[in-house]
This record gives sequence, C-alpha cells and structure tokens, in this order.
Amino acid sequence: MTVNIKQCILEDIHMLQEISYETFNETFGHQNSLENMNAYLEKAFNLQQLEKELSNRSSQFFFIYFHHEVAGYLKVNTGDAQSEEMGDESLEIERIYIKNKFQKQGLGKYLINKAIEIAMEWNKKKIWLGVWEKNENAIAFYKKIGFVQTGAHSFYMGDEEQTDFIMTKSLM
Repeated sequence: MTVNIKQCILEDIHMLQEISYETFNETFGHQNSLENMNAYLEKAFNLQQLEKELSNRSSQFFFIYFHHEVAGYLKVNTGDAQSEEMGDESLEIERIYIKNKFQKQGLGKYLINKAIEIAMEWNKKKIWLGVWEKNENAIAFYKKIGFVQTGAHSFYMGDEEQTDFIMTKSLM
C-alpha cells in the first residue's frame, strides 16, 4: 500500500477546493437540503476563503495520497485559528475527510497520526475536533482511537443550526 502525506501550499488551492466540495458532499449531502449544502459550500470553500486559511500561519492543510491519487485531506489549527477557545495547549483537527472510494483503507488513521505528530512537535497536550452528532461512523472511529466527548457546540449548515460533539484526546 503506497500512502504519502504532503502539506498543501497556495498553488494547491484548486485541488483543495475540489476535494473539499467532493468529500463534504459525499459525507453530508444525503442528510441535508441542497440549499443548505450549497450555502455552506460557497461560504466555506470559495477560493478567497481557502486562500485566507492557507495563508494563516496557525493553520496547516495536508493531502493524503493513496497509490499516487489524492484520497483525502486534513486541516489542523492552533492558537486563535481554532474554531473554539481551547487554549495554547491544544491542536484542533478542523477537517479530516477521506473520499468515499478510499474509505476503509486505514487512511483516516494516517491523518490522525499526522495531527498527533504535529501536536507533539508543537508541545500540545491534547488534540480535539468537532463531529456532527449524526455522523455515527466518525464518532465510532474517534472513540476507537481514544477520543472522548468533552462538550458540544453549534455548527451552521446554511441556515440550519446543528450540533457538533467536541471530542478530545489527551497526548500526555
């Protein structure tokens, strides 16, 4: 199995936008209205927004390649780039997505391990993420690898308020 992880740079912005749209639609499209999906996708993944995120020194994106094809991506945040105030000892996994055709290959674990590696390099004591309460497969995966639910927050899909569970993994 050939797996590689590569940090995204500004020149990757179009590929990042493409995989962001694709994986978000695959993951959530069947459970949300088309209007709310389109509103969210346009807000979160327009080129100006992605350029802003790629240029933020407190955020990093990574592509995961499976047999030389982009199979998914990871976005991590520290400091004030985190979507919730979690302090300087935390690293957020804001986005972690694998294309449907590459799921069940262990690629999510590679990306989690990349996030843990970054957190350890930056002397973080915990990693955390938000996961939609209805995304049962993802919740089960995170629990299996040592994350526990430590809270919840609101997430807006278009004009619909949804609940994300906050899940945390201690690194100490």
